[in-house]
Amino acid sequence: MDEIRTDQPSLYDEDVVAWAEQQAAALRALGARPDLSNVLDWENIAEEVEAVGLSQIKAFESALRVMLVHVLKYLSAPSAQSTRSWRAEIIAFHATARRRYAPSMRQRVDWDDLWQVSVADAAAALELHGDVLVSGLPDRTPFTPEELVAKSFTLDWALLRLAAVLQNPCDHH
Repeated sequence: MDEIRTDQPSLYDEDVVAWAEQQAAALRALGARPDLSNVLDWENIAEEVEAVGLSQIKAFESALRVMLVHVLKYLSAPSAQSTRSWRAEIIAFHATARRRYAPSMRQRVDWDDLWQVSVADAAAALELHGDVLVSGLPDRTPFTPEELVAKSFTLDWALLRLAAVLQNPCDHH
């Protein structure tokens, strides 16, 4: 019997998305074995395990989307009354996104779609208060995934990046 090592971090601790996919594949392989009981609903159990990983991705995307919405609102309406709360929200949601991010998410997140949804949400939120989203924003995200989850990410850095993109639309990522 294999010995369980508790002194090493498990894949679950390091990357729950990759762990969930690995476990679901193992469950499906077990379910395909004719010598094992068919009492267990292997496919649905595997799907439930996969759902753990998917929920982590969705929670990460949600935190990042809210963060980007506040960055875009700040860029578009820097003299609005809410700028202090937007700055605080950016810090909080960035911290949440950093905690939830796992390396396997890089290939599983549609970064450009996340950006486009954030742009649309920011435009709608600004419109409610009589403000408009700055024009000329790119369709594709101007940030790399690594930049978005870096410890060094700040509102001021993001505003500088966006200002550069708006001045030189062809030079962004």
